[in-house]
Amino acid sequence: MGLPLNVGIVGAGNISRAYLTTLTALRDLRRPGDPLGGDPPHGPRLTAVTDLDPDRARRLAEEAGDDVAVAGSLAELLAREDVDVVLNLTVPAAHAEVSLTALEAGKHVYGEKPLAADREGADAILARARAAGLRVGCAPDTVLGTGLQTARAAVDDGLIGTPLAASAFMTCPGHESWHPDPEFYYRPGGGPLLDMGPYYLSALVHLLGPVTRVTGAASRARAERTVAGGPRAGTRFPVEVDTHVTGVLHHAGGALTTLAMSFDVHAARLPLLEVYGTAGSLSVPDPNLFDGSPALGRGDSWTPLPHAAGYRPGGRGVGLADLADALRDGRPHLASAELGAHVLDTMLTLLDAAREGRTLPVTRAVERPPAMPRDLSPTPATTASDA
Repeated sequence: MGLPLNVGIVGAGNISRAYLTTLTALRDLRRPGDPLGGDPPHGPRLTAVTDLDPDRARRLAEEAGDDVAVAGSLAELLAREDVDVVLNLTVPAAHAEVSLTALEAGKHVYGEKPLAADREGADAILARARAAGLRVGCAPDTVLGTGLQTARAAVDDGLIGTPLAASAFMTCPGHESWHPDPEFYYRPGGGPLLDMGPYYLSALVHLLGPVTRVTGAASRARAERTVAGGPRAGTRFPVEVDTHVTGVLHHAGGALTTLAMSFDVHAARLPLLEVYGTAGSLSVPDPNLFDGSPALGRGDSWTPLPHAAGYRPGGRGVGLADLADALRDGRPHLASAELGAHVLDTMLTLLDAAREGRTLPVTRAVERPPAMPRDLSPTPATTASDA
């Protein structure tokens, strides 16, 4: 397979614009001397797009320009010789089916989180990729940004001593307040934990290592929600998942994380992510963003830490760019399906623990991912954050 890596997008919804911005910026990437780059242009290149709504696919292709093709179906996109990797931006319930179909067609896959809606789907994706010798990457790739990688460097350098605990909180009133079609957030595969949890859990695995067991509790405040704005304002829809989830995560290294993910909180003054150690505390930037400044806390003072590692700036899709480089270099890619499967299993086990009222083991193990090289060679301007 040559370079650049040709990308076919499946799913032209809200998040596809964020990926398009990054892919456009990375398309002609030349980064001599960067451990994640090379001399010739090698950034991923968008060649085709498909969606269940043909007009939506056409609009995205027109925004992309450069003769990006509109495929009439997934099968048509997969049949194209100028598609090497499928960027799976479908709704969570379709993640596994689309990824498995792409792998069966001999395409690499990079997908939005979660990897699948259930463990069986995730296991099938990993098995098929291994059997075919293909790569599967999984969002979030925010953990590859300067904010979280600098926080990881602080932990690895012992700036807070031995990590003992962490807190992770994501609270909001619900995505129907801003999303024009929010129903999928409240169906199986959605909810605050499976939607926002991957950002926090991926960061926590980087910072503290994999999760070995969990204890949890969960609730569902309302049976229905209402679309707040846009052409479908006032539309009511059912809630099929828990909308407030809280728990304790036990990490392999011994640290404990207190976690709460909620679509039921109108206002809060909680830290997003903090890590506490024997010699100090670490305030970690928003895991849903690529940048931000970590801060080291001792006593009553907090000291911002200068960026030490990670993509600068970052945007949705740098994980796909890393996958392309990893294929060329013959190394593991960093936003891996294995990490995605571990994060998914952790979340589903937390929900199981909440239903059963007991502590349960996380059975899909993973190694702590390697850190990003401590190199801040500039990369093309991409979006620093996307909702």
